[in-house]
Order: sequence, then C-alpha cells, then structure tokens
Amino acid sequence: MSETRDITDAITAAAEREAATSLAFLRDLIRLSQQGEDAIQDFIAASLRALGCRIEELRYRPAEVPLVEEFAAGHAIPPRERRSVLGILPGNSTGRSLMLFAHPDPEPLGGLEAWRHDPFAATVADGRLYGWGAADDLAGIAMMVQGLRVALAAGIRPAGTLTLASTPSKQHARGVAAVLHKGYRADAAVYMHPAESGIGMQEIKAFAPGQLEFRITVAGRLPDTQEPAHTAFAHLAVNPLEKAMIVCQALRDLDRRRGERVTHPALQAAIGRSTNLLISSIRCGDAERPSRLDSQCVIGGALSFPPPERLDAVMQEVEAAIAQAATTDDWLRDHPPQIEWIAGVGAAETTADDPLYRIVAEAVTAATGLVPRVNPLHTASDIRNPIIQMGMPTVGLGPLCGSLTMAGGQDEWVDVADYQRAVRVTATIIAHWSR
Repeated sequence: MSETRDITDAITAAAEREAATSLAFLRDLIRLSQQGEDAIQDFIAASLRALGCRIEELRYRPAEVPLVEEFAAGHAIPPRERRSVLGILPGNSTGRSLMLFAHPDPEPLGGLEAWRHDPFAATVADGRLYGWGAADDLAGIAMMVQGLRVALAAGIRPAGTLTLASTPSKQHARGVAAVLHKGYRADAAVYMHPAESGIGMQEIKAFAPGQLEFRITVAGRLPDTQEPAHTAFAHLAVNPLEKAMIVCQALRDLDRRRGERVTHPALQAAIGRSTNLLISSIRCGDAERPSRLDSQCVIGGALSFPPPERLDAVMQEVEAAIAQAATTDDWLRDHPPQIEWIAGVGAAETTADDPLYRIVAEAVTAATGLVPRVNPLHTASDIRNPIIQMGMPTVGLGPLCGSLTMAGGQDEWVDVADYQRAVRVTATIIAHWSR
C-alpha cells in the first residue's frame, strides 16, 4: 500500500510540474492540424524520440489490411498510402507490456466559417481548449505522449515494453488493425480518446456492441400494359410492397425472438434491451404517381448485438429468417428476396474483473475521486480491434469534450482540467500495469 501511495504522490507532483508543458503540447498539435496529418506525425515522432522511445514507422494501404469480424462492402476506401508512427520504450522480461493508441487524423476540414474561435489558434476560454481535432483525437494523442512524459518525470520507467501508436482511423483508415497485423503486440491496450458521452473521465470504454447494416431487395412484376396507370391492372401484377410486408413481418418476428433470447446485463441495465433489429426504410414506388406500381421494393435495416455473439452467426440468423419467410409465399419461393450486407462490426468487451480494467478504474478514481462506469453503447469503438483481432484486453478513456455530434463540427473543444487529469491517469496506468 505504501508503494502504491508513493507512486501516486510522485505522479501527482510530476503532473503538476508538467501541466503547462502538457497543455502546450496539445495546443501545438491543434496548430499543426492545419498543415495536415504528416506534420502532426512528424511532431509526434520527434516528441517520442525525445522521451527515449525508439521510433518505427508503418506505411500501409487500408484496403490491404486484414479485418476480423468486420466488413464494409461497397464503401470507397481511399487508395492512398497511410502512415502510422510508433514509439517503443523497451522494458524487461519482468513487466507486462502495454500499448497506448490514438489517431492523429481529425475530420476533413470544412465549415470553418461557423466557428466563433479560430480553429487553429488553440484558444483557451472558460476552461475549454478550442481547436480543430481537439476532441477527435488530438487530445488522445497528447494524453499518451504527455502521460509517458509525466511518468518519466516522476522517476518511473515501465518494467514492461510500452508501445505508443499514433495511427490513422478516419475514412476507413484501419490504422489500429494495420499495426496489429504487422506484428505489434502487448499484454493489453488502452485507446486514448475523449469521452463523447459528456461525462469525461468518469467513463471507461470497455464495451462495444456489434452492428450489421443491410438492404433487402424484394422483386415484383409489373402488369403487361402500356397504360400509364396500373390501377385497373393491379390483379395482373405482383406488388413488391405487399411481398415486402411479408419480409418485414419475418424481421419483426426475428427481432422479438432475439429480444427474448439474447441478453447482456450491461445493456439490459442501460436501455432495457440487448439487441434490436431496426427496419429503417422501405423504398418503393413514386409518391407523386400513386397509380403506378414499382418493379421492386428495397428494405433498409440494421441489427445491434452484444458480445459474445459473432458477426457471422448473426448474419446467418437473419438470412435464415428471410429464407423461411420466402417459403410461405408462392411468389417469394420462386423469387427469393436478395439480401446485401452493407457493413458490419463485431462486438467486444473487457469485463470489470479484468486486471486492466481494475488498474484503469483505480487510476481514474485516484485522480477524480469518482468511481468510473462503463457506457455499453459505444458501437464500433476502436477498443474492439485489439480485443477481436488479437485477444488483447482493451479499454478506452479520455477527458470531457462535449457530445458525439461535436467532432468535425463548430467550436470543437476539450475541458482543460479534465485533460490534465487524463494525462495524470495515463501516467498512473503506465506505472501500475507494467510492474
């Protein structure tokens, strides 16, 4: 207990001494964001080298990165090469290794005329630091670099190897997956990213629901007529909207069955249900020409699911429900609905009894006086990548930054005091995990 208290006191003192440097570092990142991603990455590499890290760079093409429990069919993936910067601080064989990761690529520039603060001036006002990319995810980058700086300033050098990865994420960049599949590993990982849910450091990302998005095309048959109106000939046609209702009913029945069968305590406690199948759109016909039939109807939908369900198993369940519905109708039996899977991500979780979660939660409590909680609704959070692809326990955390709608929008900000707490927490995690 005395050793733990000594470490906490040393980190607290070092964080206070380094507070101005930590804030200046994040402000420098915001100013550099106007010059582009490479300028940010160069600055990060130089900063990590100055802290004693060995710098390695990974250049990759996102379309060539293997994915596990994830797909994005039909999405345009930019062909340009991307660049990850990794700072590696070697440890010894006695300590557990740790990977900290964040992404250096903010949203594409746009809508700057709506800002009240200069997006690249890194203005501090009323306890907030404003700037382009501040919340998504330059604060995360600063947390891990300055967290290491504070740990070293406190006289703490990790016993296990520490890897700090600045790796792209936006526009299907797949940076974390690229780093993992290139062979970089650790006993655990922490995703550095401000908390978009509005409670800052009181939240730990340790749960990411899975999600599938799909389209189902249901064919019909137009009447054999040249008349502009189809009303009189409707009995000679097959209305795809009527057939689509059969498919929709099958999806509603599947949703009801899954809601009864598939449960997870975290989601049940948060929203009272652990899985949902949403029918979000039905595109059929022309509202301006109500007397004409369409040749097909397209249903759009999405399905959320908790761990430990697997992506492929859930997809098979949906396909089976649609196939079964088709057997109940003569037309659908001969003209089966066609399902197109648009996108999907797997579900992932690091449980509260995992050593990583306990250490992170204790570090947050020591810095804030609050017991953190898990928000189980961060669909597709990047914590899923190390968990699903490599079996690495992973959590995420970061300072208060507003809401999910703010990143890439007007007057993006992070809370300065919570950012400083996040740096201190990061240093504490480095110290306690590697022992």
